[in-house]
Amino acid sequence: MLHHERLRPPSHDYPADEWNVVEKAFHPELLAQLETMLALGNGYLCIRGCPEEGGPNSENGTFINGFYETWPIIYGEEAYGFARTGQTICNVTDCKVIKLFVDDEPFWLPHAHLLNYDRRLNMKAGTLDREIVWETPSGKQVSIISRRLVSFVNRHVAAISYRVTILNAQAFVVISSEMTADERGTRSKEDDPRLAKAHPGRVLHQRSTHSKDRRIVLCHSTERSRFVLACATDHAIESACPHSYKVAHSGDSGQVAFTIEARPSCSIQLTKFMAYHASQTDSPEQICSRAGWTMDRVVSQGFQNLLASQEQYMDDFWRRSDVRIKDVREDRTKRSTAEIQQAIRFNLFHILQASACAEDRGVPAKGLTGQAYEGHYFWDTEIYLLPFLTYTSPRIARNLLAFRYKMLPQARARAKELGHRGAMFPWRTISGEEASAYYAAGTAQYHINADIIYALRKYVQATGDESFLRDYGAEMLVETARLWADLGFYSDAKGDRFCINGVTGPDEYNAVVNNNAYTNLMARENLRYAAHVVESMRKTEPDAYNTLVHKTALEPSEVTAWIRAAENMYVPYDEKLEIIPQDDSFLDREPWDFQNTPRERYPLLLFYHPLNIYRKRVIKQADVLLAMFLLGDAFPTEAKKRNFDFYDPLTTGDSSLSSCVEAIVAAQTGDMDKAIRYGMAALLMDLADVGGNVRDGCHIASMGGTWMMLTYGFGGMRDSDGMLSFWPRRAPEENAILRFPLVYRGQMLESWNRPGHRGV
Repeated sequence: MLHHERLRPPSHDYPADEWNVVEKAFHPELLAQLETMLALGNGYLCIRGCPEEGGPNSENGTFINGFYETWPIIYGEEAYGFARTGQTICNVTDCKVIKLFVDDEPFWLPHAHLLNYDRRLNMKAGTLDREIVWETPSGKQVSIISRRLVSFVNRHVAAISYRVTILNAQAFVVISSEMTADERGTRSKEDDPRLAKAHPGRVLHQRSTHSKDRRIVLCHSTERSRFVLACATDHAIESACPHSYKVAHSGDSGQVAFTIEARPSCSIQLTKFMAYHASQTDSPEQICSRAGWTMDRVVSQGFQNLLASQEQYMDDFWRRSDVRIKDVREDRTKRSTAEIQQAIRFNLFHILQASACAEDRGVPAKGLTGQAYEGHYFWDTEIYLLPFLTYTSPRIARNLLAFRYKMLPQARARAKELGHRGAMFPWRTISGEEASAYYAAGTAQYHINADIIYALRKYVQATGDESFLRDYGAEMLVETARLWADLGFYSDAKGDRFCINGVTGPDEYNAVVNNNAYTNLMARENLRYAAHVVESMRKTEPDAYNTLVHKTALEPSEVTAWIRAAENMYVPYDEKLEIIPQDDSFLDREPWDFQNTPRERYPLLLFYHPLNIYRKRVIKQADVLLAMFLLGDAFPTEAKKRNFDFYDPLTTGDSSLSSCVEAIVAAQTGDMDKAIRYGMAALLMDLADVGGNVRDGCHIASMGGTWMMLTYGFGGMRDSDGMLSFWPRRAPEENAILRFPLVYRGQMLESWNRPGHRGV
């Protein structure tokens, strides 16, 4: 039930285009929103879609994955085991600035008389393209054509091709290529906990700066986290017009200003190359040298080679990942085939930009498109992104799981601090240490352990990567299973069943509860899988088993305890309603008064004290339904339908993670009207700014959820125990064809569905 409309009319119309998101006129009031939508990144580096010249109402930002500053978390009342150190991703040096002056008149979009304007996110080529014709106050017409890319092949590299042509006159032209470390773009609102903390002082401190010819290198470092950052720019200019340049730089800025005597119809082609390197261990001199080596290589190769490698990478990505809708005339939300295809590709493209080069790092909740949620990694990666990556880009999926493994020492330390055996992975983190200051909706979400293991199991089953399981996964399994065995207990009141108290499930509107159904169900799978893997290794790989025992001091009795806990796991069930209550006390709570809650007071977390929400029967996001989707074979369709019908009216949709799950379960239970409606809300979460907060960054997990909605929901894909099967549901229109590729055990498959036909 939609208590507040999840699918709002777009605040700005984007032409239906299957491969581009097109802006046909400059809208300064939408600039911050478009900076998110038109951002370019590769998982390591991201540049928000601000025009090169800058703009008003801007949330300008450039981010490096894992580059953060720390700060002490101050509590009004201290308590043992609270997170002590906050981590916030930093807005790093802005190198993309290019300012244009014609006869000393600045080109400034808000004031410019534009004869033509076309800016587009080119999802086929992986670039941000812009074509403008500007008429100056004196009547001179100026063509400005630019193309920006952040390289997927060279993850430290970005580049801009910037071509200026005076169409109808002579003019003196200055093109000022600049870089600045002024940290603009950091925002914080005290009443919105989702946004980033504003640092009170400087974040980037000057270390060195130097220039040579048309190259400038700026080096900075953070004070507390001890990161060193080197940013380099270099330039190539081609023009038959007479030109010269001057270079200037200080500690926090650099400028290469080109002066050109422009002739009519004689183009001026400037190429700006940018390189970013960062490290917590290397010296400023070493990082600057690395930036210089990168710049030497890319300048010698030129922009066209960078572009060609980008296009080749994108061709391969779409070959492995493209979900296609064909022959759809008009669905029930009155959206065309091209609009739906555009939205699908927009979501998949941003997942790629968030994850492709996230080597030795995770995927932040907003990717690198904004600072919301501090740039932290959550469970979003394992539950919402790993399915897509596992079946389309298994190498990236493996890297992300390996990153979790590298957190294991800190997870062990955190478990010990909390009084547990085993390992407790952080709810919010960049460094691997827990950074959630609000334990009720943070640390208490123990389910993250089981979420990571769920993703590990799916990855191993889909890829057959037994070596990863043996060398890394088994150790994670032992330590997570240990935590569950230590956390739970056998309750006399529950008939000697294994209970887990004092946790928070995915639904953060019900915090620190007993026997959250999602947590218990996922913990059971964690325990079973750990026991199965360890026993299998003991029987078939004794050397690997002995190594595991040496690493973890594993006792055979532990495995027996895991099996017993799993087989006796308590899962709430209400005989009268024939549903699974979300937790032990969920049905005892007073229902939320939806009828008298104004639409403008959603999301509830921004307008009501947490205790007011915790006392009521209300849901932020699908919780039990998520478990029923993830563990689909454990629940018959009738049970899913009863639970969907019960929980749907209670779900606010305040979380972007909810609509995609509800759409999947609705499709699986035959409620196609809601499947389509919720599915469109998920699909257009960012493109239509469903949540009203796209300016703060993309909803990357929801984007992953749209792939699951299309494949598991409408495509009917099932992957229980690594066995693929397909039971497609009725498509949104009678003449619809849904196609999607999968990589399974190293083989490329394609599934397609149309009325009366199923194929793989």
